[in-house]
Amino acid sequence: MTDAAPDHTPATATPDHMGTPTPGRHEGRVAIITGASRGIGRAVARRLAAEGCAIVVAAKSVDPHPTLPGTITDCVAAIEADGGRATPFQVDVRDEAQVEAMVQHAIDTYGRIDYLFNNAGAIVLGPVIAVPPRKYDLMFQVNNRAAHATAHYALPHMVAAKFGHIVNFSPPLHVDPSVGMAPYMTTKLGMTRLAMAIAEEHRGDHVAANSIWPVTMIDTAAVRVNRMGDESQYRTPEIIADAMSELLSRDPADCSGNQFTDEELLRSAGATDADLDRYWVTGQAPAFLMPIVGEGSIMR
Repeated sequence: MTDAAPDHTPATATPDHMGTPTPGRHEGRVAIITGASRGIGRAVARRLAAEGCAIVVAAKSVDPHPTLPGTITDCVAAIEADGGRATPFQVDVRDEAQVEAMVQHAIDTYGRIDYLFNNAGAIVLGPVIAVPPRKYDLMFQVNNRAAHATAHYALPHMVAAKFGHIVNFSPPLHVDPSVGMAPYMTTKLGMTRLAMAIAEEHRGDHVAANSIWPVTMIDTAAVRVNRMGDESQYRTPEIIADAMSELLSRDPADCSGNQFTDEELLRSAGATDADLDRYWVTGQAPAFLMPIVGEGSIMR
């Protein structure tokens, strides 16, 4: 994500919105989560760890940033304080050797890889004429290429174990022109295309690949820096954490090749409108929804 400070602290602390963890739901599993030092990655890491999963907390941030909270070490500390298991791994997902080492670290530490969540991301919004090639290269390398690299090195271990879930944080495929944000959207839609291909290529291996994307904006530094709506229209990262827990609890043989939204997953598990309202940062639903997927989306 972009290295800039959020506008201000969210109105509601994140634990208040987390669904109740199910003890043992992911017991014995091991997850690699990129971009796990803050925001969505951190929320997913803490949720899965609370349900028994061992986490490789992977991101670039090791030292505290003056304006952006969160490092891989304090994420691990938070998980361990809750009684979970985690190990930090500093990685620049643009670097193939570091990605390969991250995967090997998971194997050396825990002996297996069950889940891979490609959450690390870079975003530069603007039309083609306004986004220089070096900025496009950054987005492509962090978003699309990294999703390929992590899968490339993790898949042999999953295939050998006859079990695995790969989830890319990317939107459902579409053919809209993406006016004003095509450079960014091509790199994110490419992640979804990779997930769909992996799903078919490994359908007989008990290895699943899916994508997940929020219905509306999640309260992260990138959303605030890009001034996408305002706080009243943000949901907390815990909605993705809860949706990911649900997705990863499913049998890979029966749940692969899907382009999920967070709401779709949670509603399929029985969530109601009232349940979803608990995720709003302000504690109540906004006067109008600002969708980033489907009809009327501001990100197409």
